[in-house]
Amino acid sequence: MRLLVISDTHIPGRAKYLPQILIDELVKADYVIHAGDYTVPQVLDSLDKFFHFTGVAGNNDGPEIQSRLGNKTVIELGGFRIGIVHGDLGTAKTTLDRALEAFDGEELDLLIFGHSHIPYLKRHGEMWVMNPGSPTDRRKNLYYSFGIVELKKQLDPELISFGKTSSVS
Repeated sequence: MRLLVISDTHIPGRAKYLPQILIDELVKADYVIHAGDYTVPQVLDSLDKFFHFTGVAGNNDGPEIQSRLGNKTVIELGGFRIGIVHGDLGTAKTTLDRALEAFDGEELDLLIFGHSHIPYLKRHGEMWVMNPGSPTDRRKNLYYSFGIVELKKQLDPELISFGKTSSVS
């Protein structure tokens, strides 16, 4: 099973559309995970309508998205437990620390978070932790990014970086 992992799309604030490289990967994915900050319900509607999809709301998502998705969730796919949170809940900690704290005491194989727009992929004990970055707002990063996770006998996650300038219009 192939997961496409995205976060912080910020449409239409950072881009009018998803970049073509991401659209090309969407059609290859078996499942899509979005870790928040869609900013408009139409992005959520499109993902929910056309793909096997799970997501959470972020701090830039309005009440409609918040009420539809909530702030965190755990799903099981291919025998793996995956926790999803935006990473903005709490104060005085790093985004990574807030994401880890959101699932304190839960056994997960993969924790996905967003918020910082900083791509991150590292093992924490037996658990993979991933922030896919943003496909539309690289902030101080050199590249835009998203994640792909292959679910086989084990998790095989990777970050995909692309373009120094946005390919969106």
